[in-house]
This record gives sequence, structure tokens and C-alpha cells, in this order.
Amino acid sequence: MKCRTTLQLLLAAMTLLGMPAMAAAATPPAATADTATAANVTVTYDQPEKFTETRKLRSLAPTRLDDGYLKTLKTYIETRAGKMLPPGDRLDIVVTDIDRAGSFEPWRRGTMQEVRIIKDIYPPRIDLHFRLLDASGKVIREGERKLRDPGFMSSGGATSSNDSLRYEKALLDRWLRKGPDQL
Repeated sequence: MKCRTTLQLLLAAMTLLGMPAMAAAATPPAATADTATAANVTVTYDQPEKFTETRKLRSLAPTRLDDGYLKTLKTYIETRAGKMLPPGDRLDIVVTDIDRAGSFEPWRRGTMQEVRIIKDIYPPRIDLHFRLLDASGKVIREGERKLRDPGFMSSGGATSSNDSLRYEKALLDRWLRKGPDQL
């Protein structure tokens, strides 16, 4: 009985001590430099329902059809590009097509049919149109880019092996690292 009471007291103390930490975790973070810099970059998608990735998912892996990756990539591009732009400059990007690294191989039986197979024959591709503007709104540079990396598996640019968008992010990083003068 004494052991049970001690355990109950210990659990009650842990609960009380854990409450301030839970409240702090629930408090929204203050605006960071990342959110401030992202204001000078906008990313939009032109007809994402027609993207190669969407068509591929619809036909080869319908239960995997999820456009959550678009929101993740949008946030990633806005944050990364925002850090690279000089103050006052603005970058508008319209993504016109995405084909993520890997593919679904329909000849595989069972549940393997809807597993993304990453091979060098399925490189990531992103097509986009961009417009770089200075502080006065004058167009500095404008153009279309077809981002490709046929050696994506050996280029070593992927950030984390746990990130399902690592190859696409590495592709975007290579483009953004060129800087505003080279976009």
C-alpha cells in the first residue's frame, strides 16, 4: 500500500511539474527572421492538378494522392530564397510542373506497387517561371528554369535521409545558391 501511495505522489508531482513546460510548448513562437524574410518571396503553383507528380500519383498510386508536399516546398522555397535576397528585392516564383524523385513501379505486386522507388532513372524535375524585382518594382531578371539533376543520387546535395523531399530541396538549393545575379 505504501508503494502505491508513493507512486501516486510521484505521478502527481510529475504532472504538476510538467504543466509549465506544456504551457510553454503550446505558446506560439514569436516571429523569427525566417518568417520576416519570407515576406519578400512568393511562390504559387500553376495548375498543380496537371503536374507530372499529380498525374503519376493519380494513375500509379491513388491511395498516396496527397498534395501536402506542395505546401512544404512552398514554405521551404520562400524561407530559403528570402534569406538570399538583398533587402528590398522581391522574388515571385510560379511553379509550372513538379516530378519528384523516384516513381511507382506498377509491375510490383501487392503493397510494393504503391511504394516510391528511388532510382537514378527517376530524377527530380521542377519547372518554374520567376521574376526578380528591385525595391522600386523594376524587373531585374525574369525567366523560366527547368531544374534537373540526373546525378541526384550521387551529387550529395540531399539534406537528410529522413526527408521525403530531400532531392527536390537539394535541386532548389542548387538553383537558389546561384544568387539573385545568376538566377
